Amino acid sequence: MTHHRIGLVVPSSNVTVETEMPRLLARHPSATFSFHSSRMRMHTVSAEELRAMNAQRGRCVDEVGDAGVDAILYACLVALMAQGTGEHVRTEAAVREQLAARGAEPLVVSSAGALVTALRALGARRIGLVMPYLAPIARLVVDYLSADDLDVVAWTALEVADNAEVGCIPGDRVRAAARGLDLTGADALVISACVQMPSLDLVTEAEAELGLPVLSAATAGAFTLLDGLGLPVELPGAGRLLTPVTV
Repeated sequence: MTHHRIGLVVPSSNVTVETEMPRLLARHPSATFSFHSSRMRMHTVSAEELRAMNAQRGRCVDEVGDAGVDAILYACLVALMAQGTGEHVRTEAAVREQLAARGAEPLVVSSAGALVTALRALGARRIGLVMPYLAPIARLVVDYLSADDLDVVAWTALEVADNAEVGCIPGDRVRAAARGLDLTGADALVISACVQMPSLDLVTEAEAELGLPVLSAATAGAFTLLDGLGLPVELPGAGRLLTPVTV
């Protein structure tokens, strides 16, 4: 087996990505992973706090870079999408440039970019979204994805502003929100467009119930990390996105 160090840059109030990502990648058949985090202060999911959080990026990247990581995941989807079209491209490039200046060249992935990458890998253009955010913030996510040539056919916002509370949203509430969407004509459902809203245990059952691919910010991040590291994209029990295609 090969071993890979994964650096996580996360909001200070986030507890879910450091739970779900290790659970996911522990299922890999031919690689092992360790996780090394740095935190950006953020508690309320507001435009002001998201901007202030992003301003801490440089310190956090340096900290996880010190661990000699093979890949870095900038793990706050809305923090980038709220800044306007194409922000994940700009941020990933800035992180690569910062690390290159110190002679490091890890894979750099953001949760925002990973979601776009994963949807394209599925061939999904028409999508549904379940989000925890207040409606004005959720609308920024919809607009961001629409600008990337994705058609958001249905979406719902659970109106939770406290990021710590987002990490405690029960699965039944997320299931109910997904069931309330009109997914007619949709190619895929993003059952959690947020790395803080727990959803890993909902993905496969939602696929079976709804009859279409279901992914989350966490499964999209895992997909993009594995693919970028040149590893087989194969994680059992995490939905079609992470199931190898058999011919």
